[in-house]
Amino acid sequence: MATTTHIDIERQVERSMGLPYRIELLPSEEGGYAVRIPDLPGCLSQGDTAEEAVEMIRDAQRGWLAVTLENGQSVPEPTAIERDGYSGKFNVRMPRRVHRALAEAADREGVSLNLFVATTLATAVAQPAPEAVKPGRTKREVTL
Repeated sequence: MATTTHIDIERQVERSMGLPYRIELLPSEEGGYAVRIPDLPGCLSQGDTAEEAVEMIRDAQRGWLAVTLENGQSVPEPTAIERDGYSGKFNVRMPRRVHRALAEAADREGVSLNLFVATTLATAVAQPAPEAVKPGRTKREVTL
């Protein structure tokens, strides 16, 4: 029986990080946001802002995946979002200067261009308007 090495686990974690898991961003009554990935039981985090919460859940996701694989358990595939037909992928044409600016910003943050753009877009659509920041708000879902 072959043993799983640390390098094998890292590869599996990276593969799983690229899958389109749905993220639920939930405004907290105390302020800030709670965030979770429903397909990964117990994978949750929080942040003061929507952007921070999304960053924190990605870190929690990486840890959740590593621990699960180290314990020899299988990682669940993301639940298919069949109701709307969105794949989680699309192509965007943009001016070269915008592409360069995004790539440079991602480099400054130490993340891939894909992760930077996905996080920025998720934050843009998940951020409620200031007047809507009240207890009892509904959750917002983002798939990265």
